[in-house]
Amino acid sequence: MVAACAIVLYLVWRVREVIRLVAISLFVALALMPVVDAIDSRMRAPRALIILIVYLVLIVSVAVIGYVVVPSLVKEVQQISHDAPRYAADLRHNGTFRHYDDRYHISAKLVDDARRLPQLLGHLVGPLKDVTVQAASFIGQLTTVLAISFLLILHGREYVNLGLTVSGPRSRRYRQLIVDVNRAVAEYVLGNIVISVLATVATWIVLSILGVPYALSLGFLVGFFDLIPLVGATLGAIFVAVATVPVGFPTATIVWVAFIIVWQRFEDYVVQPLVYGKTLKVNPIVTIVAVLAGASLLGILGALLAIPTAAAIQIVLRDWWSHREQAAVAAGS
Repeated sequence: MVAACAIVLYLVWRVREVIRLVAISLFVALALMPVVDAIDSRMRAPRALIILIVYLVLIVSVAVIGYVVVPSLVKEVQQISHDAPRYAADLRHNGTFRHYDDRYHISAKLVDDARRLPQLLGHLVGPLKDVTVQAASFIGQLTTVLAISFLLILHGREYVNLGLTVSGPRSRRYRQLIVDVNRAVAEYVLGNIVISVLATVATWIVLSILGVPYALSLGFLVGFFDLIPLVGATLGAIFVAVATVPVGFPTATIVWVAFIIVWQRFEDYVVQPLVYGKTLKVNPIVTIVAVLAGASLLGILGALLAIPTAAAIQIVLRDWWSHREQAAVAAGS
């Protein structure tokens, strides 16, 4: 038994990349299946065509967001670098800041760093040759994930029914368990998208009122970062805070920081409970540990997968514990 377990673990380790791609594909399929089902119930079209249309919409959306956001960020960096001396002079009007600036030369360091921003941005383009070398591998993995997800969405129920035929009298229980896990993953993904859209709209409105350039692009940026659990919203807020500096420092920056603090509290205590409901009631400690573990394994993608994975494990453990208690009560009676 020890030798057999060692061989199995060795084989699993050797095919870990395949297992990772299959797990990602399963997550994508569970997330998109409700969307495809909703469209399929309203359209008289082949299910395969509907899946391809959903894929196309997602790819075009990502491309459009990238096309809108990246140029505006480059222009913001150039503007901040150009106006850095003026911002430093404005800061020195404050007596407290001027006292520490004379001692530690803060403004000089800030101006020097700001002037180097375009140069640093140019250096980031240098490693593109390394990225292009890895592009073929990434495209291959992406194609694999999309192909497996396509088959799971198209024939997933057939695969599930085939697997349940060997479970005997427990098939009904396992079927309900699969339905619960599917619902949890789908509600998390759709809920996360809804919350990110709300964050995008709210950011766009506030930045438009403040007169910040490229308000819509920055709204998309905040919405994208808001998809990342725990730290995403804070990262997006930092980028936008930098973009408010050329508009009216420090008033616009202070207004933005105050807004994002209030918005995050509103999102945590009002929006998320309404969107997620009771399906994703995961213990906060489990959430933090799951996000950290997922991020260490798969980076940003792992952080995105962490919470629905933890919710799925919680559903499975809850089902196992309830049936264990029922078995114990039946044995005692």
